[in-house]
Amino acid sequence: MFAFDLSKPLIGKAGIGLEKTVADVFDYVGFHFFDNYPKWALEVIEFEVLQEQPIGVGSRAKQVRIEQGQKVESTFEITEFVPLQTLALESVSQEFREVYTFEEDNGIDSTRLEISFELLHVDFFMRPFEKLIRVAIEEGLQNSLENIQTLLGGHYGEPEGS
Repeated sequence: MFAFDLSKPLIGKAGIGLEKTVADVFDYVGFHFFDNYPKWALEVIEFEVLQEQPIGVGSRAKQVRIEQGQKVESTFEITEFVPLQTLALESVSQEFREVYTFEEDNGIDSTRLEISFELLHVDFFMRPFEKLIRVAIEEGLQNSLENIQTLLGGHYGEPEGS
């Protein structure tokens, strides 16, 4: 009997508190996802929007990323788009799913942004390395969140007194 559930996705999560309103954060991350995603996902070296704005369920893009020194190409589609709450995308080959969630965080000018990344299919031979893979995913998500934080500060300006 196998000790691994081969149908179970491998999920990594990270979150950050941002000193911006949910509306500002969703505007930057959600409504302008196709403009801004390559700015915070620094591993993306090529990015092409396949369907014009406005962004919503069914919108698609193609990306080329550098992952562990290799070029990896994928096409993804927006699968959930709920303004001020959720943005989800999934690769059309169903290899991964990524979900951004937005919540007011202890005040009107503060937002909790969380990203979860799911590898939907993990080969049997990779299952013993789940913990290492999850750590790598979560480090990548945290880097993206910190990039979003920096970009939001420049995009909307720093609060007075900063």
